Amino acid sequence: MQKNNSDCVILAIDTSNYTTSVAILDLSGELVANLKLPLKVSEGARGLRQSDALFSHTVNLPIIMRIAEKFLVGKEISAIGVSDKPRNVEGSYMPCFLAGVASAESISSIGKIPLYRFSHQCGHIMAALYSSGAMHLLEKEFAAFHISGGTTELVRVTPDTQGFKTELLGGTLDLNAGQLIDRIGVYMGLVFPAGPEMEKLALLNDKKIPSRKVRLNELSVNLSGIENLAIKLFDETKDKKLCSAFVFDCVSRALIAISQEYQKRYGKCDFVYAGGVMSNSIIKDALRIRFSSYFAEPSMSADNAVGIAALTLRAFKSENK
Repeated sequence: MQKNNSDCVILAIDTSNYTTSVAILDLSGELVANLKLPLKVSEGARGLRQSDALFSHTVNLPIIMRIAEKFLVGKEISAIGVSDKPRNVEGSYMPCFLAGVASAESISSIGKIPLYRFSHQCGHIMAALYSSGAMHLLEKEFAAFHISGGTTELVRVTPDTQGFKTELLGGTLDLNAGQLIDRIGVYMGLVFPAGPEMEKLALLNDKKIPSRKVRLNELSVNLSGIENLAIKLFDETKDKKLCSAFVFDCVSRALIAISQEYQKRYGKCDFVYAGGVMSNSIIKDALRIRFSSYFAEPSMSADNAVGIAALTLRAFKSENK
C-alpha cells in the first residue's frame, strides 16, 4: 500500500558548537519535531573547546534520539540530512560536526536510507526561509547574513536543487557579533550565552546610547573596537542596561551599513538575516524598517536542524520526481 506524505518523514541532525539538534519533517514540509539539547558551558566561561563540544554531542545524541523515537512511531524515514561542515568552502571543518555525521551515516547505512550533507550555514539560511514564509526566494539569487557566535558573514546565495551556492562578500574582520555580545555579557557577570539576558536589560534602558560611527572596509567591519568601548562604558557606569543597549546598537549599525553598501553596489534586493544573533528583537527592528528582509522565528534563529531537514526534503524531492 502506498504511503502518504504524513507517513514518510525526513530526519535531520545538526551538531554545532553549542547545541545538539534533531528535526523531523513530513514529505509535505510540515514540521513534526524541532528537538534541541544545549551543550553545557562552565560558569564564567565564554565558550567551549572543540574537544569538549564533540564529547558533549556524543553524550547528547543517544538522549535526543530517544526523544525523536517518539515522533517516528509508525513513520518511514525517507531520507536523512546532516550538517557536515561550517560553511560551503574548501577546507571548512570543525570536529563537532563529526558526531552528527557518524550518527547520520550509521542510520543511513543500516536502514539503506539516502543521506544528504549540507553546511551548517546553509542550514541556518534555509531555516530562515522556511520559518519566515520566504521559500519563494529559492527561485532567485538573494543576499544572506549569517550572524552567530562563530560566524558573521554576508554571502550572495544562488539556490540549486542540492542546496545553495554561496559566495562570501563581507562580514566581520575580527570578532563575530555573537562573540562580542557574549564576551560583554560575561564581563558584566551574566551567564553564557548572554544574548537573551542582555536583550531584556537593553529594552529597559532609558539613557541616551553613546553613538559610534561605523567604519566600513569594502563590505566588512571590525567589531573588536566595540568590545573595548563597551568594557570602558561598563567600567565607568556599572550600568548593565546601558551597556547592553550600546552593544546591540553598534551591531545594528554595523549590519545596516553593510546592507546599505551592498545595495549601493548591487542594487536593491531581499536580505535574509539568519543565525542565533538574529533572534534579537532590537537588531531585527532596526533592520526590518530599512530593508526588504526576512528573519527566522526565534526557535529557528538559534542553532537547529530544521533548515537541514528542509534542504534534505528539497533535494530528495528533486531526485525522486
